[in-house]
Amino acid sequence: MVTLRVDDPHVVAAAVRAGEIDASFRTVTDPATLPPDVRMIHAFDSPLELLVGPRHPLAAARTVTPRQLRERRIWVPGIVPRSEWAEFYDQLAAAFDLRIDAAGPNFGTEVLLDALADSADVATLVGSRDRYLWPASHDLRRIPIVDPTLVYPLSLMLPETDPHPGLRAIIEHFASLTPIPEPAWLPSWAAAARRSADEIADSRR
Repeated sequence: MVTLRVDDPHVVAAAVRAGEIDASFRTVTDPATLPPDVRMIHAFDSPLELLVGPRHPLAAARTVTPRQLRERRIWVPGIVPRSEWAEFYDQLAAAFDLRIDAAGPNFGTEVLLDALADSADVATLVGSRDRYLWPASHDLRRIPIVDPTLVYPLSLMLPETDPHPGLRAIIEHFASLTPIPEPAWLPSWAAAARRSADEIADSRR
């Protein structure tokens, strides 16, 4: 299994269909548009955390709510049109009246972390299962978001027939992960992805 570095999930689905890659952690937000011989299953949910520097007004908080994030600048550079994460952040911003700032190209994680360490007003969102390393002098703070938990759902696209045998262990590992805290908010297309996975499972029983 390899990662295909393209932003449009439909291009990824075509690569899976052509056998160029075995699978990919991407989501087509409308499962009806998937190629007929590619399936998409729910992989796991990633609760979001707020990442801020030591001078940010929320730096001392143990948890924050979406309401507390209103009017705060949340910098997520490099959001690409036609990607599932662009749709995710559009829905997130609309649901909670958040200020998602996608300005500027994405120069990489180190540049973003440096900016957070130096700023008194910039924050970003990261997955709670994501791992980042930064110098101790940055003193960055990861703060869980609650009431509701904000969740980024990840899907796995793979061939409908004869998927790579190594995928089974990966799927079983994700199924064993701790459930997300409730209440939770997910984008509208998350339910469709789950229904697609359930229908596939039912059809194979």
